[in-house]
Amino acid sequence: MGRVNIETEDDDHVNRLISSIGVCAIIACAFAPVRAADMAAAKQNYDDACIKCHGATGNGDGPGAAALRKRPRDFTDCAVMSKLSDDTLFNVIKNGGAKAVLDKEMAPFGESFEDGEIHDLLAYVRTFCKK
Repeated sequence: MGRVNIETEDDDHVNRLISSIGVCAIIACAFAPVRAADMAAAKQNYDDACIKCHGATGNGDGPGAAALRKRPRDFTDCAVMSKLSDDTLFNVIKNGGAKAVLDKEMAPFGESFEDGEIHDLLAYVRTFCKK
């Protein structure tokens, strides 16, 4: 009869356990949000940079809207907003409307906000659409 090497079996069990934990960690990271939006800071940034055109309620009726050639986007229009991806909106906020082949009057804010702040601002803008 052959002898069973207990140390080898224990090593195999430990390696399987470590592998299982690693796989679980990878899966958990894939489904976890990268970061939670700072909605208070995003609201402040919206109030500072966006409200003048998009309005306090996000429907495109800010005090500066009347001077624009085209009415600013209405963030409360869920039918339109649901068709715009986060990547598209991020690009518009960061690089301006002209770079996104949209209205050139939409100014770029990439110099004013860091990418994380733009993601937060985007999350805040999404709150205007109430289904």
